[in-house]
Amino acid sequence: MYGHKGTTFSDRLKASSEARQRLLTKFKEKAEDPAVAQRRAEREAINAAREARETERRAAREAEEARVAAEKAARETEEARLAAEEAAKEAAERAAREAAEKAARAAREAEEKAAREALEEERRIARELREAEQQAARDARYAERKARKAMGKGKLRRGGGPY
Repeated sequence: MYGHKGTTFSDRLKASSEARQRLLTKFKEKAEDPAVAQRRAEREAINAAREARETERRAAREAEEARVAAEKAARETEEARLAAEEAAKEAAERAAREAAEKAARAAREAEEKAAREALEEERRIARELREAEQQAARDARYAERKARKAMGKGKLRRGGGPY
């Protein structure tokens, strides 16, 4: 450790103040120096040029992004238009298909109805024919019974006539 040099507090304060003053004077001299001012001006010019280039690049990048966004929007619009046309085409085809199916179904139903009606008519005719045959058979049985009764009472001759 260094020994005490014999300076007092006021001496140390004075020395410190003088050192600060020398530094301030040195700094002021440098600030007034034309070379320093020129270097500062050059740095400021370089900074200004750098900022201008950055601004220019930013503007170019934003313009490119806007162009890309516009192209994307145009593509999406075209795709939407094509999708809408396709959907309309599919809807028209579906409607035509449904109409054809409906017409075919109506024709099939009309054919089935005509077939049912024809079958019902055949059944009705068969029923009427059967009823007519049954009626004829019943009438024949009645006539035969009546003839047997008449033979038993002697009303009929052997020749087949009543006289």
